[in-house]
Amino acid sequence: MKKVNQKDDYDAIVDEILRLRDQRRQAEVDSVIKDEQMKKIRDLQDFVKSQPSTITEFDETLVSRLIAKITVFDDHFTVDFKSGITINIEA
Repeated sequence: MKKVNQKDDYDAIVDEILRLRDQRRQAEVDSVIKDEQMKKIRDLQDFVKSQPSTITEFDETLVSRLIAKITVFDDHFTVDFKSGITINIEA
């Protein structure tokens, strides 16, 4: 009852409750994002394991699963993989 009679303390408690709710919501969103990323990683690992160890010809499926984009410059090109790795290749 003391806290109810002291409006400042009550407002601080309400603010803290709201802040903690926001943190919980954000943690739930982060958890869902992490779970989706882990699923993508497991799917990619399974796909890579199913591929032959020696690649002798162009495999469009493999390229589309691994590479996000290729940027061509005058003197080199850059390969951006979906994993976040970027490789520069000199011409």
